[in-house]
Amino acid sequence: QVQLVESGGGLVQAGGSQRLSCAASGRTFSSYAMGWFRQAPGKEREFVARISRSGVTTKYADSVKGRFTISRDNAKNTVYLQMNSLKPEDTAVYYCAADRGTTPTMALGSYDYWGQGTQVTVSS
Repeated sequence: QVQLVESGGGLVQAGGSQRLSCAASGRTFSSYAMGWFRQAPGKEREFVARISRSGVTTKYADSVKGRFTISRDNAKNTVYLQMNSLKPEDTAVYYCAADRGTTPTMALGSYDYWGQGTQVTVSS
């Protein structure tokens, strides 16, 4: 079992930056690939970014490529999402998720554990 707790959300102006953190419990954090997803009001939850167990391989949604960076620190059991050049359309609840599978995936159903989410609001 893995418990995930996100933090770092809040209100930011368009063009600004914010860093989200996701702290994981347990000793097996490095056994999981990690992902970030988001859900805007009235919309379905969507993939944002993924990082492999070692942190070497990353993948991004086209909408955030070049602006967001996912990283992890396995010694601290934490995954991060650095968000730059934020836009009002980035406003959403952001969730981190853990995937114990071996196939890289953006599919929500492939992730085994989820955090409770943190709200990010980008004002214009």
